[in-house]
Amino acid sequence: MILNKYLKRDFNSYDEFVKNFKIEIPENFNFSYDVVDEWALKDPQRTALVWCNDKGDEVKFNFKELKKYSDKTANFFVSAGIRKGDTVMLVLKRRFEFWFCILALHKIGAVCIPATHLLTKKDIVYRNNAASIKVIISVNDPDVLSHIEDAQGQSPTLKIKMTVGGEKNGWIDFNKEVEKADENFIRPADFNKISKDDIMLLYFTSGTTGMPKMVRHNFNYPLGHIVTAKYWQNVADKGLHLTVADTGWAKAAWGKIYGQWISGSAVFVYDYDKFVPKNMLEVLSKYGVTSFCSPPTVFRYLIKEDFNQYDFSKLKYCTVAGEPLNPEVYNQFLKLTGIKLMEGYGQTECTVIVGTFPWMETKPGSMGKPAPGYDVDIINEDMKPCEVGEEGQIVIKTDKRIPVGMFDGYYRDENLTKSVWYGNIYYTGDMAWRDEDGYYWFVGRADDVIKSSGYRIGPFEVESALLEHPAVLECAITGMPDQDRGQIVKATVVLSKNYNPSDELVKELQEHVKKVTAPYKYPRIIEFVKELPKTISGKIRRVEIRDKGKKIL
Repeated sequence: MILNKYLKRDFNSYDEFVKNFKIEIPENFNFSYDVVDEWALKDPQRTALVWCNDKGDEVKFNFKELKKYSDKTANFFVSAGIRKGDTVMLVLKRRFEFWFCILALHKIGAVCIPATHLLTKKDIVYRNNAASIKVIISVNDPDVLSHIEDAQGQSPTLKIKMTVGGEKNGWIDFNKEVEKADENFIRPADFNKISKDDIMLLYFTSGTTGMPKMVRHNFNYPLGHIVTAKYWQNVADKGLHLTVADTGWAKAAWGKIYGQWISGSAVFVYDYDKFVPKNMLEVLSKYGVTSFCSPPTVFRYLIKEDFNQYDFSKLKYCTVAGEPLNPEVYNQFLKLTGIKLMEGYGQTECTVIVGTFPWMETKPGSMGKPAPGYDVDIINEDMKPCEVGEEGQIVIKTDKRIPVGMFDGYYRDENLTKSVWYGNIYYTGDMAWRDEDGYYWFVGRADDVIKSSGYRIGPFEVESALLEHPAVLECAITGMPDQDRGQIVKATVVLSKNYNPSDELVKELQEHVKKVTAPYKYPRIIEFVKELPKTISGKIRRVEIRDKGKKIL
């Protein structure tokens, strides 16, 4: 197996895993050459990518075919003027051409910037100028192309536009040009001079508390996802893994390419415009997906369907990340499938930091324990390690080592990097507490924790309590200034169908929270809204709710 080149042993317990895990990093590692092309040489017929969409189309690629198409794409890119170090933004939704492009960019040594198709003109102008983007390759969607064209006048570095899946005046037809390109790409001589400082990926964060940050990852980054795929998602050799994520977000790097292929698993891609729970269940069953990863919200919708209609005999392992897992969702899915949801925690800046690994007992609602390679701790406001049960901020200590897969810093913003990573400690900005068994429990972003009458209240626990009430479809908990208590808890609630706002419902929800969790945590203010403000990645913008509340006061 390819994995054996980078990992010399396997493990039988979590303690052994943490103590002895070590990744062998070769000089000048390049994922495209050293993993994909190596599979093409050693096992060319091994399935690499299985793709289908919600219209009934499907296609499969083995590693031999992936090498061919990534080589053809690389040759086309070079002929178009793309060179090592050039910045190229990919706006490709879940199109299978995304994998041709990202592999080709790695082969050339260009900087890949995945982006979501939900960007507006303003978002695109910001990214183009922040990263000096030279090339944009976009799916042939009229709205997306229009936003990019509107942004070009304010984007002086943008020189080349390519479209995938159709022709467009003023754009290079990607598919047509790739078909004409040579099948054999010769590795550039200057690429052997790659250093650890060379940038492979730039990810813009979701921007929950401000403008998106540019997270810089080097060419060793894929090796960090060995832990993500092999030991958290527990992908199987020759298995089929599905992670629910658009290619524009870092979750795609976590679950749709690097660790899965290093571990020998094929990647499954379901390309859809609108999430329909029964359709997701159908493809899981039809294609025999063996491991599945998604945000808890997806599972919350799936468990409402009739599972008796589907064959999940090949599905062996499921993981959740992206937001805290409500224990009720865990319990319902376990009852329906017999499969435990294994939670994990990480950031765009890192790989999996804390996870529930195969040897561990699950604790519903807990993120698990620290991943090997990461020296993780929880510290209080006095910068001291927290006691058991004490809430504090999750930090990563880097005085002894920097974990493989951890970011190099924020691109073009040394001050921002130093503001979160100084004294050999990286401050995640996330709050948690640790139990007597060493399991970590998420509380919320540091900025989101509410301090009321001497109590510290994490939004997640109150949100979880509210979500157990049938009237609540979505909710966000924030703190509101209060003269007597410092802050009070406010709930912003989106109601389920057949429920209407009323004073009686406010009281009912307040009493519900008092019964489910500690009475002092109940929301003293409840506001009903049609929708919550969110980032383009779907994360709740609590900062916007707080700011709105301050203006009202």
